[in-house]
Order: sequence, then C-alpha cells, then structure tokens
Amino acid sequence: MSHSGALCHCHDSVLVAIDIQGRLASAMPAADLDPFMQSTSVLLRAAVHLDIPILSTEQYPQGLGETLPEIRRHYPESASCMSKTGFSCCAADGFTATLQRLGRKQVILAGMETHVCVLQTALELKQIGFEVFVVEDSVCARSRQRTENALARLRQAGIIVTHSESVLFEWLRDAQHPQFKAVSKLVKEMAS
Repeated sequence: MSHSGALCHCHDSVLVAIDIQGRLASAMPAADLDPFMQSTSVLLRAAVHLDIPILSTEQYPQGLGETLPEIRRHYPESASCMSKTGFSCCAADGFTATLQRLGRKQVILAGMETHVCVLQTALELKQIGFEVFVVEDSVCARSRQRTENALARLRQAGIIVTHSESVLFEWLRDAQHPQFKAVSKLVKEMAS
C-alpha cells in the first residue's frame, strides 16, 4: 500500500526506543524527563496493543547503564535490544538488517539525546529510504536548546516531527478500531 508519508500507518510502522539508559537519564532536566518518560511509555504500550514491532538500542551500556526498568518493562518479548558505540542506531550490528527484514517503511523514533543519537539515526534512516518520524515529546537532551536545535535541523532535512498523541491516533485512524478503547485510555493517562 502506498501513502503520502504525512501520516503514520500502523501496518507500516516500527517504533525505535533510542538509548533510554540510567546515566543518560540522570543528566536530563527533571522538567523534561518526566513528560518524556510518560509519553514514551504510552507509545510503547500502544505499539504492543497494535502489534507494532519495537527495536531498542543502548549506547555503550558498560558505561551508561542498561535501559531504564520503567521503560524496559513495556517491551514485548519480541523487542530487539542492540548495543552500540556509534551514535546512529544504524551503527548497531544488525539494526538496519532487522528493519529491512521487518519490511516496514516508517520508523518512529523516541529517545535520548535528541541532538546526537536521535538526529544521526533519523538522518541516516531517511538517507537509506525510510520515512522517519521523530516524536517531539518522546525525545530529550541535556538542555531544551539542544532539542530545539535538533528538531529544527530535522524539519529542514524533511523528517516529520510529530507528537505522541498524533502518532497514536494516526495508528488507530478510526474510533471503530478494535484497540481504540485501550489506546484512548493511554492517551487519557498522558493528559492527567
């Protein structure tokens, strides 16, 4: 099925959680970290409800720690977690091959840090032909200025910068969707 790329499609999406690790999280401003954690958790839980594949990465876990347990607990057994030392997820052994094997063209990105690993991943994925969406409330950096600069660069490069709630309703597309009640309940959690 072909589509414009302006909207996320449930059957064509892969969600990637980038480097949501202990030492990185401890460097994030609390005012940004809390909403980031909430929206990212909701995205992950919705992806599970909708059978959207989840990939995750960890940047040099020996030094930066493992994925935060409050994020990892939302990963289904089928989620692939790959460690890396390169900043782009494309540098992780098997990452690009796994995406290609899934046969989906849209990659939805959430994670840390916006101006480094998220930015480099988005640009490289676009370059190799994926439609890339960066979820602005599900990315963070050590300062808001770094995130804003990265989001501006991504927009200039033709990457779609979106919001978690937009992604969820684009995945559903219709209130008649069998998972509408479950996913809209997650949205209400975010609003409270």
